Amino acid sequence: MKKTLLIAACMLLASDVWAGGRDYVSLVGSSTVYPFATTVAERFGKTSSFKTPKIESTGSGGGMKLFCAGTGIDTPDITNCSRRIKKSEYDDCMSNGVKEITEVKIGYDGIVVANSKKAARFSLTKKDLYLALARSVPDPKGGKTFVDNPYKTWKEVNPALPDRKIEVMGPPPTSGTRDAFDELAMQGGCKTFPWVNDLKKTNKEQFKAVCQALREDGVYIEAGENDNLIIQKLEVNPDSLGIFGFSYLDQNADKIQGAVIDGVAPDFDHIASGSYSISRPLYMYVKNSHVGAIPGMEEFLSEFTSDRAWGDEGYLSEKGLIP
Repeated sequence: MKKTLLIAACMLLASDVWAGGRDYVSLVGSSTVYPFATTVAERFGKTSSFKTPKIESTGSGGGMKLFCAGTGIDTPDITNCSRRIKKSEYDDCMSNGVKEITEVKIGYDGIVVANSKKAARFSLTKKDLYLALARSVPDPKGGKTFVDNPYKTWKEVNPALPDRKIEVMGPPPTSGTRDAFDELAMQGGCKTFPWVNDLKKTNKEQFKAVCQALREDGVYIEAGENDNLIIQKLEVNPDSLGIFGFSYLDQNADKIQGAVIDGVAPDFDHIASGSYSISRPLYMYVKNSHVGAIPGMEEFLSEFTSDRAWGDEGYLSEKGLIP
């Protein structure tokens, strides 16, 4: 998206937002986009005459709820999202008077399954991830039936994997990373069973339920929206795995390592080329009616969408954003 088109679209002002009253830009949303937005905000605060924008990591779903609640200085100006806006969220925005929204695709990110460098690197398939983490799985004894997940160790899932207890920390349902992981990894593994894949045609709701519902027996641990906390816990427990965005792996490469998924390592080049299969675009959503009413908002958007920030050689690529 051209910067000029973005700014032009955002300059449509609604009558229900007034000038003044808040002298900084307010952002909420995805924990994955958070480090990128924070980097831009800090640089913007140091190099412009405007205050540093304030950013809250609420998760993609939580950010959308706040963003779509209405307009005015008590609502956020921008929400970051590690998935595209859902129709239900768009409808919520419309019903609450948030009529003009600009979608900005800021780049791409891979979802990594990582562990401590104190242990051996994992090499997994999406089928392995599905069998290890799904609440219900095809009966290991055969037949076209589902059973409560019986697998306790990785070796039980796949004889080629370590004889190690399955313990995975990851994002909660409010996270866009969780949404993307459910769709790309869990569904991807689920579809390797042809009879389960056929359910998508005959019973879409059941297909989604059995393919995306994660275990609730302590094997999958919801770690909140703080991905740095997952990394700290991986260091303490080298037997566990964590799920988060590539940028956190990139910034902590001295401590953790990403599992190879379906034979492809989670690195910059593989995500950029699309060969790493668990990857997704990242977005921010702008409340057009706030541009011009909130001091510095237009200028902040100009900085975020500049080549020096999100370009191929931009400073966000140093933080792990895939241009």
